Amino acid sequence: MVQNQTATFAGGCFWCIESACNQLAGVIQAECGYTNGEAQLPTYATVTSGTTGHTEAVRITFDPEIISYRQLLEIFFSLHNPTELNRQGNDVGTQYRSGVYYHDQDQQQQAQNIIDEMTTEQIWEDPIVTEVLEVNNYHTAEDYHQDYFNNNPQNVYCQMVVAPKLAKFKQTFVQFMK
Repeated sequence: MVQNQTATFAGGCFWCIESACNQLAGVIQAECGYTNGEAQLPTYATVTSGTTGHTEAVRITFDPEIISYRQLLEIFFSLHNPTELNRQGNDVGTQYRSGVYYHDQDQQQQAQNIIDEMTTEQIWEDPIVTEVLEVNNYHTAEDYHQDYFNNNPQNVYCQMVVAPKLAKFKQTFVQFMK
């Protein structure tokens, strides 16, 4: 029996990525959190102030016999624009940077490989700015951020940003859905 694995990604507001990943077959849990910053006890208020160095991230626990790390990377790169430095749409600041935060050398290599492939294939007009770093100083976000989209569908941000991304995601990756 293969053990579950962990992946950590950042691509703007964590609500979009967390919501999409929790719908994937093979994903046991996707949780919102903060990673790769200096503060020992980051909070939403301190992270969004841009003073901690953390980015909003999603930690994914998955079964690699059902969904591979490579497949998660492909989905991650389709859920955000990896060419926008320190932003995603109207969310601006280092806390919204694009990042793959690897847990071992194999994940590091796979992340670099997919970025190299997308660059060679010119998938994006602009250069990819996604950082690929070892996961460091990860903290789970406050409870109210977990499963935020499902718990707050009336929220304007959810209606205007998250819902359209999820609709596109569901059409594109229907074969990976639970």
